[in-house]
Amino acid sequence: MVEPDWENQLPDDGVAPLFGRVRLRTLIGLRWLAVAGQSLAIVIVQYALGFDLPLIACGGAILASVALNIGLLASQPLQRLVTPREAFLQLAFDTAQLTLLLMLTGGLSNPFVIMMVAPVTVGVAALPPRWSIPLGALALAAIGLMALYSAPLPWGEGDAPQIPAIYIAGLTIALVITVAFTAAYAWRLGREATRMGTALAATQAILSREQKLSALGAMAAAAAHELGTPLATIQLTAKELAREIRDDAFRDDAMLMVSQAERCRDILKRLSHKGDAGDKIHDRMSLRDILEEVSAPLRGLGSSIVIGDVKGGDASAEPVLVRRAEILYGLTNIIENAVEFAEGQVALEAGWTSDMIEITVNDDGRGFSPEMFSKIGEPYISSRKRGEPGGGLGLGVFIAITLIERMGGTTRFANGGDLGGALVTARWPRNRVEALDDLG
Repeated sequence: MVEPDWENQLPDDGVAPLFGRVRLRTLIGLRWLAVAGQSLAIVIVQYALGFDLPLIACGGAILASVALNIGLLASQPLQRLVTPREAFLQLAFDTAQLTLLLMLTGGLSNPFVIMMVAPVTVGVAALPPRWSIPLGALALAAIGLMALYSAPLPWGEGDAPQIPAIYIAGLTIALVITVAFTAAYAWRLGREATRMGTALAATQAILSREQKLSALGAMAAAAAHELGTPLATIQLTAKELAREIRDDAFRDDAMLMVSQAERCRDILKRLSHKGDAGDKIHDRMSLRDILEEVSAPLRGLGSSIVIGDVKGGDASAEPVLVRRAEILYGLTNIIENAVEFAEGQVALEAGWTSDMIEITVNDDGRGFSPEMFSKIGEPYISSRKRGEPGGGLGLGVFIAITLIERMGGTTRFANGGDLGGALVTARWPRNRVEALDDLG
């Protein structure tokens, strides 16, 4: 039941290579939105506000985006996942097209210059760093180019106001900071989403494995039942042969076949009976049974595991729980972490009230450092080392928290307890995990 080493199957930075997973339809849809917005802005500024724009040049820039979209629609399936290189080239085109439009309509003095952030944000969220960094550099270069050269901002009748150079310089710096900050924020969100997606996939794989193991138990019981008939036939035939054979050596072989067939039938009978009883024994567990099962695979791996008190906090009867993979795997991951970082002992305790069930895991290690408490539950934190104070947590704790919460439970991490080290408490509402009389 020990958790697979998912973390070692990932790249060095702990993030699975899931970048670049953007569909062509998404990029085309975003470009259509840009075309519509640019066209509407030009129409309003030219005809509603009465400003004199270079319509032919602006229209040509917009038509270039239209032509690209039409070409992609005619030659590529919309559902296709584009490669990082393709996504970079398309977003670089969008950046260049927007830069040209802005340079034709005032450059940095154009209020729409803030739209330079859009393609960079999309690129950072969708592309790996080796493609998103050049895209960000292209956007910053475009901002610098607009600061050096752009057509005057179109105005109505009268003298156009002179915008101070210091204001343009400040706007340039502000825009660079905005692009950089937005890109860093989008990259962080994309990285966290990638981590979370990979960790959740590992959680689902663990639950799927438990379901397969349960299915194997049912198949074994069915196989025991089905094999009983052919084994009875083999046994009967061997007995007949033993009675007919005169040669002592062959008769002994026939009797050996009879005895071994009888042995097989006994084994299958026990398996069949265990399968019938398994629905009751295996699916319903006391709190002590759960502690015994989750700690059994971890005994002998280093620190000793001691099961302490299992008692109620009131006069309510001891609960009988449904055997659920979420509970067993969640507790196993917590106990495995405690065993790994304890100095020599891990203590397990359980208790209940009329509406709650609680299990605590306490070790005699150095506990968690203060800075780790804000990070507990994040996947791929792995700075905790044996013998060092505090420490980090990996994918196992994330999976444990996820599985416990899936059953309506909560997990609390602290330092202290009787052993003075890390103290982890898992709690569930009784009505979510307790076996009912009508459960089979």
